[in-house]
Amino acid sequence: MTKKYDSIVVGAGIAGLTAATYLARAGQSVLLFEKQSKVGGLIQTFEREGVYFDGGLRSIENSGVVFPMLKQLGIDIDFVKSKVSIGIGDTVLTLENRASLADYEDFLQKQFPKNKQDVSRIIQEIKKSMEHMDVLYGIDNPAFLDLMADKKYLLKVILPWMFKFIRTVRKITNLNQPVDEYLQRFTSNQQLIDIIAQHFFQKTPASFALSYFSLYLDYFYPKGGTAMLPSKLEECFRKFDGEIKLNTTVLSIEPEQKKIHVQSGEVFEYTNMIWAGDTKQLYNLTNINEIGDKKLKQSVHRKREQLRDLKAGDSVFSAFITVDLDREYFASKCSGHFFYTPSKTGLSTMHNDAIQQFIAAPISEQHREQQKEMVIKYLMDYCALNTYEISIPILRDPNMAPKGKAGLIVSLLYDYNLALKIEEYGWTAEIKQLLEQTFIQVLDRSIFPGLKQAVTSSFSSSPLTIEKRTGNTEGGITGWAFTNPIMPAESRMLQIYKSVDTLLPSVYQAGQWVYSPSGMPTCILTGKLASDKVLKKSK
Repeated sequence: MTKKYDSIVVGAGIAGLTAATYLARAGQSVLLFEKQSKVGGLIQTFEREGVYFDGGLRSIENSGVVFPMLKQLGIDIDFVKSKVSIGIGDTVLTLENRASLADYEDFLQKQFPKNKQDVSRIIQEIKKSMEHMDVLYGIDNPAFLDLMADKKYLLKVILPWMFKFIRTVRKITNLNQPVDEYLQRFTSNQQLIDIIAQHFFQKTPASFALSYFSLYLDYFYPKGGTAMLPSKLEECFRKFDGEIKLNTTVLSIEPEQKKIHVQSGEVFEYTNMIWAGDTKQLYNLTNINEIGDKKLKQSVHRKREQLRDLKAGDSVFSAFITVDLDREYFASKCSGHFFYTPSKTGLSTMHNDAIQQFIAAPISEQHREQQKEMVIKYLMDYCALNTYEISIPILRDPNMAPKGKAGLIVSLLYDYNLALKIEEYGWTAEIKQLLEQTFIQVLDRSIFPGLKQAVTSSFSSSPLTIEKRTGNTEGGITGWAFTNPIMPAESRMLQIYKSVDTLLPSVYQAGQWVYSPSGMPTCILTGKLASDKVLKKSK
């Protein structure tokens, strides 16, 4: 027997939770599937030996989306401001407010004294991007407001904002050149370009990368860890009588029959479905043999072929490190969200030809040790020159570790294909341990002296870990790569409402794979837009 629901949502990450909660709030019968043992997707908080770590997201970026959504749903979370620090070598700058941009200019000029004018020109570009962000996120997103209940606000605030918004979107569209290429207009110093751009994904548009100074000032941290956000959404969803099936993997979808088959053998029917997971999986799991409509069958087949070889954005390698160091030790050096570059040499000085050849071609047994040494040497150099994203939860919430202890989450962008090749040759455990030790050594020699001796335990995750847990293509954490020959997601800001549509009848989508560039606010917004379309269709 099958059980039928008004709506089924697949994927209990932040997009799926948002969509499901709004549908349940509207009175629909809603079933939410999640393949992991708990909700949250890439937003997790977990405990090891009394120390709490955040897996995935390090801070919550409001962007005019998160707080209005929580207010509309009646969810209360205790947030604290999450200040961001930027460090190079032994110099660290903590961003306090917009005036910190002048401090950042001075910070870069001291690092690159021969390029003071170049730095000033780049800072002017960042200022322009900040002005754009002031328009885009200057008010609460209208998707989370009941505009008809407050027509005065609609006329006096929303309508004037919309005209500014449209003009600003056009300006942003002109900044789609990759940030590293764009910065070449203002400086020929590749090291300076690297310091600004190397912690972004490959080919990240300048409009997105240069706006990050504004976004850093919009970071918040929920007391109790980032997982408080999905946890509270789950609580709200259940309050509206929503159902969740955890540890549940979808095996196939029959779009014309509106049925979903799961690994337990159960079959569920839906009136509408929202897919809040990997887009490749949506079309790969669609049972073409059960589609009678010839045009639909051909469309699904073409979509599969289009998506098959497309890449996800760079994933990350993260080390979770427990140390016997107190809160004051770290507070004297940086904030709880820290972007740190040990050397200003820059990644562009590295030669990647050998590592790309290693990834692309098989190697014989007799050359494996030699190749492993080459990979290790590459990774050591990569760690020495890269920019780390470091999160120290105890600096935002003192209850995240016992007194005298702290947990650090230290991450680097990491190539999925390299991780896959290392796995293929059976080196994963050795390389993961080596990277953990290298992270610790690099930080001990630079910004955190004494760290190495204070470490009591460490463990790590790679892109393969993320892929296994979430089902995301190549362990992707921000959707599609900017390096793809085509972008299979909507990228026009004025057309974001179209991003949630699919080829399949009565099936919508939400999350990081449906709009580019993506982030947590985009996941929430597309979750809301998808639920709005379902509710409008239901009426």
